[in-house]
Amino acid sequence: MLTTAFLGVAHIHTPDFINRLNKREDVQVKAVYDHEAERGQKRAEASHATFTPDIDSILNDPEITSVVICSETNRHGDLVERVAAAGKHMFVEKPLAVTGSEAQRMADAITRAGVTFQTGFASRSTPQMQFIKREVAAGHLGTITRMRHCNGHSGSLGGWFDTEWRWIADAEQAGGGGFADLGAHSLDIILWVLRGVCGEVKRVAGSVGHATNRYGDIDEYGAGLITFDSGAIAEVEASWVDPKLHSPVEVFGTQGQIQVIGGKVFYYSEHVEGADGGEWTDLPAQQSHAFELFFDKLGGKPIGVDLVTVEQAAEESRVMHEMYLAAGA
Repeated sequence: MLTTAFLGVAHIHTPDFINRLNKREDVQVKAVYDHEAERGQKRAEASHATFTPDIDSILNDPEITSVVICSETNRHGDLVERVAAAGKHMFVEKPLAVTGSEAQRMADAITRAGVTFQTGFASRSTPQMQFIKREVAAGHLGTITRMRHCNGHSGSLGGWFDTEWRWIADAEQAGGGGFADLGAHSLDIILWVLRGVCGEVKRVAGSVGHATNRYGDIDEYGAGLITFDSGAIAEVEASWVDPKLHSPVEVFGTQGQIQVIGGKVFYYSEHVEGADGGEWTDLPAQQSHAFELFFDKLGGKPIGVDLVTVEQAAEESRVMHEMYLAAGA
């Protein structure tokens, strides 16, 4: 039986994580900490755990071998460094940090400690993204020229952050608005797919805006442009003000292209028989959610995929921060 604890329960995904843990027979939550006692107590009760206002009681407990950090983003740094010093494995909800320098300090601390790390980049587990990763790496699209990933929902339009989750629309605590929040997933996929074939990020540009003013002047949508060493160009788009949830993806090369529209994959390749540009249904299996993979890995189960490395998580934070700086935000 694995024993874990929550350090911070502010994130909007916390209830889902608690539900996932409650369904597992191989993991128990022993304690919950949050700097807001009422919130912490609420989540502790849902986890069948004990609330504690004392972080050290968790860090010094030998039964607790891992922690889940779901605090406000600007609190990640202190928590991560203390957890690393205590030698405990950690799942840190995305994004890792507000700035690239802070993310790198965390990455260095985790690497020195030699603990297992995972973050919430769940899009990697989908059949569509696994397929894109595989085909690009195999060279079936030729020389990659462009990639675009868009991620949008109606969070601002629906008032998702009006009450309990208000901090997510506070740039000081979250590091950014809709572009940082949803764009983190898009940026992770782009870096994950292209880094191995297109080299390092060479330069970035960015622009953000807001449409409703529901949460003041925080950005509600944005776009970023990334140029890689190879010359390939990638576009990140994200929004809290799109009426319908959507996540289209496009990758273009000199000998093929892949488009994901409404979850359907359309594939053309000069190297793959039958890839004539129509719908392609021969996709990899759905992998477990990033959160589940963390505990599967700790429990010694074969997971068949790599966890997100802390260096990858730090790079996402760094590039996102650079795009915000380029946008003048």
